[in-house]
Amino acid sequence: MVSKLTSTAFLLLQIPVEVFYLWQFVIFIAMLFSSANLNPSPSKRIVSLVPSQTELLYYLGLDEEVIAITKFCIHPNKWYRNKLRVGGTKDIEIEKIKKLKPDLIIANKEENVRQQVEALSISCPVLVTDVNNYAEALQMIIDVGSLVNRTNEAAALVHQLEQSFRHKKQSPPEPIRACYLIWKDPYMTVGHDTFIHDMMGHAGFINVFAVRTRYPVVTIQEILTSGCQVVLLSSEPYPFKEKHLAEFAGLLPGKRIMLVDGEMFSWYGSRLLLAPDYFHALRQGIRPSSF
Repeated sequence: MVSKLTSTAFLLLQIPVEVFYLWQFVIFIAMLFSSANLNPSPSKRIVSLVPSQTELLYYLGLDEEVIAITKFCIHPNKWYRNKLRVGGTKDIEIEKIKKLKPDLIIANKEENVRQQVEALSISCPVLVTDVNNYAEALQMIIDVGSLVNRTNEAAALVHQLEQSFRHKKQSPPEPIRACYLIWKDPYMTVGHDTFIHDMMGHAGFINVFAVRTRYPVVTIQEILTSGCQVVLLSSEPYPFKEKHLAEFAGLLPGKRIMLVDGEMFSWYGSRLLLAPDYFHALRQGIRPSSF
């Protein structure tokens, strides 16, 4: 039996299926139940493989229900210190997870490796989310809330986010053309079909590489001729630090080089609550007239 829910993820429950939805064509969320599981009870043993969604689960009050996380699930700190870790987002410990007998595993199309998640889905219920913009992030929060019996809490969070983002949009800053770098050697930026691109827009930046898709490799020459006014060096996944400012200033004369908090641009759970104020403060320090 297939029950359609939304367009951001799908849930695979422990059933004898022969056909697995192709990862790259995930465009809807569905529940696949065996005849014995038409009305599953709220999950009580959850494994989260996605850092931003781990923090969301904490925000929703699922301290007892979440039994394991990845080594990159650094928020909240007390979970990072005390919860069982089951590898990284790209190298999860499949057998270790199976032995935990979770009744829900939360994964993400972009964060996790398809083959690893498929291996888990054979014996464990798996929710795979696919979040590429702010609107999809809000829907994901609603979807997760409904699956973990936190519908009201999720709805309240979404309402709070909508109010906060709407308030900051009442006096939008003049857009600034920016190149957002997520990697070094090779240099990588973001295309128009990414969550980071959408957040750049909310922060008042125009992505100069918006014609590209996903996470393209770019050269220093391409950045120089892109028309960008600012180069944003993200704190993740590549850990750009203060030492890189002088390096890029030498490579990109005439461009303003800035370090930014990658979590504010790429985490799509409850951390979004911090984004509007962060974006406002960031843009307050950058005036178009200074270029």
